[in-house]
Amino acid sequence: MQSYPITGMAIEDTLIGLAIGLVVAACVYLLMGMHLRHRISIVTKEFEKTWAEQESSVRRDAADRSRYVLKGKIAEHMVPLLQDVFKYDPSDARFIGAPIDYLIFDGYSAVKDDSSDEPIAVILADIKTGGASLNRTERKIKEAVEAGRVRWETIQLDF
Repeated sequence: MQSYPITGMAIEDTLIGLAIGLVVAACVYLLMGMHLRHRISIVTKEFEKTWAEQESSVRRDAADRSRYVLKGKIAEHMVPLLQDVFKYDPSDARFIGAPIDYLIFDGYSAVKDDSSDEPIAVILADIKTGGASLNRTERKIKEAVEAGRVRWETIQLDF
């Protein structure tokens, strides 16, 4: 292998090349950092704008849902007074609220007042407004009633 003598000029050229390379690398590093910070600020501003738009939408949606729930709660209590919707004697209905809204003893008032010997029918009723439907628990209770898994128990206490 042939060796080449290192002259003073070759060392100077190498050092100048290294210096220029370091300056270029530092400039590229600084420019990339500035570009990255600029992109981050743009994305941050877009995120904050989107967040502000969606936050008001989420708050509006929450307020609307709260109103629907409140209207439903009012309707649950008022329904026995609406004779065109509620087909039972309001005094036969007992509001429970959960897991169903009403336990209705149809014919109870007439039997209690000794004016009827007709049998009493027991009805479990749930009130829904708008597009609401039965939740999972309410569906299970409905299925139990429809399948005849209903019974009477007398629980005796001895004090």
